[in-house]
Amino acid sequence: MNTQDASLSAHAKMRGGWALVVDDHPLFCDALELTLKSVAEFAQIVTADSMEHALEKIDGNTPPDLILLDLNLPDVSGLDGLIRLKRAADKTPVIIVSSMTDNAIISGAIEAGASGFVPKHSHRSVFQEALEHIAGGGVFTPAGFVEGDTCEEGTKAVSRLSSLTNQQARILELICEGKLNKQIAFDLSIAETTVKAHVTAIMRKLGVQSRTQAVLVAQDAKFANVLPSSS
Repeated sequence: MNTQDASLSAHAKMRGGWALVVDDHPLFCDALELTLKSVAEFAQIVTADSMEHALEKIDGNTPPDLILLDLNLPDVSGLDGLIRLKRAADKTPVIIVSSMTDNAIISGAIEAGASGFVPKHSHRSVFQEALEHIAGGGVFTPAGFVEGDTCEEGTKAVSRLSSLTNQQARILELICEGKLNKQIAFDLSIAETTVKAHVTAIMRKLGVQSRTQAVLVAQDAKFANVLPSSS
């Protein structure tokens, strides 16, 4: 597929649909919206300044045709936001747009389900290239990225967590809060036997033998293990 054909393919897939930009910085949100308008043909571009607002935009609506996501949001930690978005709109390509471009970050994001990674200050041509690459069935990574140069344990943790269903992910969150099966059943209005079945499935998917080990896997996917410390 040549560049012109790829561009037409990208536009054909996205024409008439809508895109979602998730970034808590108003200026960057505006800039990304303008960039999308210049490189693709969406009927509507919606913005959200938090993961909560982003999920509200998706809930009950036709899934967006594209999501641009910043990793630094006020209400999520690590790659959890990306994982939650992919659960809410699993068929939608997500492009991470971030100023943090370490190989470990990029690898973790791709492992968690991102279709591409574009450095935040990239020119519009890079976004165009990313859309063309994704439309052709590929995963876009920026120049200079070295595949395999990453935090192996953190990436494994992200991959395992990405395999959980929405219900399993919610149950794991409650386990991390120290809640017992009976409390989880009450919180989610489901039978305790159902909780036990989910816990068994969670431990199998995470490759662990206990609830404590499951909590440790969840912690391995947080910022401290996948992304550089902000301190």
